[in-house]
Amino acid sequence: EVQLVESGGGLVQPGGSLRLSCAASGFTFTSWWMYWVRQAPGKGLERVSRINTGGDTTNYADSVKGRFTISRDNAKNTVYLQMNSLKPGDTAVYYCVRGWDNGVVDFVNRGQGTQVTVSS
Repeated sequence: EVQLVESGGGLVQPGGSLRLSCAASGFTFTSWWMYWVRQAPGKGLERVSRINTGGDTTNYADSVKGRFTISRDNAKNTVYLQMNSLKPGDTAVYYCVRGWDNGVVDFVNRGQGTQVTVSS
């Protein structure tokens, strides 16, 4: 059974930082690209970032480029998202999901997500 458990969200002031973690189990972690996606209230899913199987290729949405950094530890089956210079527009539920290099993600097997709220 695919399990993805996100943690690290919370309430932070604009300009602050958070580090999200996602512990994966139930599948061969090293065979999958990993993505962070987010969903803000009343909005659709946005692919925030992704990282390839080896961790040496990363991509970011324009909205977070230069502020967020994705990484993975294949020994721990964990993917991270370091978020700096947070803005109110980053407020959303963040999910880590597995996916393919063509951009398709397996949202069915998502975790519970972690809420990030950026507000003063």
